[in-house]
Amino acid sequence: MPYFKDCIGAIDGTHVDARVSNSEKAAYIGRCGSTTQNVMAVCDFNMCFTFIMAGWEGSAHDSRIFKFATRNRRNNFPMPPPGKYYLVDAGYPMQRGFLKPYPDTKYHIPDFERGSQLVRGRQETFNKRHSSLRGVIERSFGVWKKKWVILRDMPAYSFKKQIKIVIATMALHNYIRRHPTREDPEFNICDADITYIPEEAYEYRIGQSLVETEDNGYSQEARDGEGADEMIHLREKITDELMER
Repeated sequence: MPYFKDCIGAIDGTHVDARVSNSEKAAYIGRCGSTTQNVMAVCDFNMCFTFIMAGWEGSAHDSRIFKFATRNRRNNFPMPPPGKYYLVDAGYPMQRGFLKPYPDTKYHIPDFERGSQLVRGRQETFNKRHSSLRGVIERSFGVWKKKWVILRDMPAYSFKKQIKIVIATMALHNYIRRHPTREDPEFNICDADITYIPEEAYEYRIGQSLVETEDNGYSQEARDGEGADEMIHLREKITDELMER
């Protein structure tokens, strides 16, 4: 605040352990080398999940899941109201209502913590603030996975039941968060230190985000959409305000 005052949440994907038949394994093996279910979620700044898209193969790219979730009305994706937006990382398309960082520029907070810790120039200044704020989705994933070990060692249930487990545990996560009278150690730690991210958040992740190149096909997946110019203008406006502070 006040630079990102119109932001209403963050979006990211994460992976949970999956048990599938031998004939299906190839599709569910992601970059981590294990069979996983790719889950996309939206969270608010109270660390509650406001949308879930579960059941995708571990090899599915985040932007593919995003496009399916947002373009199909049956999914009831909570599109941001006019003038509001979600934060997304470089693996997602820039389009109206979805603000991503500057490309080909230092982004993740651990990258800024290494070395001299200096922030160089406009783009890194914006990216560091963007990454810090978007960390709420990583903290939410971390608390969720730490609390329910079943997500990291899934029994050999039917895959439909595995999807239901993901959805049910996210609903329980929200229930616990929205009832502050129920003391919860994982949430308490996050509330005491807003930079803390449980290590479980990064399980089955390599490097946190994909590096987009011309040859790997991901740049095509994350191609910008309608309203991209509007969001680029907003990014520049926020950057100007940050530099003037």
